[in-house]
Amino acid sequence: MGYAFPWPTSQGEWLAWSSAVVTLLMGLLLFLAPGLAFRILRLQVKPEKAAAIAEGRGRMAGFYLGVSLCCLLLGPQLFLYMALGFSWLFTAFGRLLSMMSDGANTPFNWASIVVELALAALPLAFAFGFVL
Repeated sequence: MGYAFPWPTSQGEWLAWSSAVVTLLMGLLLFLAPGLAFRILRLQVKPEKAAAIAEGRGRMAGFYLGVSLCCLLLGPQLFLYMALGFSWLFTAFGRLLSMMSDGANTPFNWASIVVELALAALPLAFAFGFVL
């Protein structure tokens, strides 16, 4: 039995696939260059807390890589894309809560929430049949 890379065939699949690719690229950046990724995300690691880099590589990159690779390698399975979309949706919701309660109402956070909502909408639109 051979394995073929499941290439997207419809517009909806392409949109969901694109969200998975962006998530994969973000995961690779966090995994391979966490210092650069932290600077982009405006996070700073204290020298006495070098284990924070492990959080970026492990917890953050591991999640991004795991979910996105499942979406990309296992084909257009709606539940996988639903998991990707809801993960990005809750990321945006968490950022919104932080903006409202933690005083993190900055232009960077507004731009980030727009990107996160777009990355959530693409796979969810495909998973729920809004785009075929």
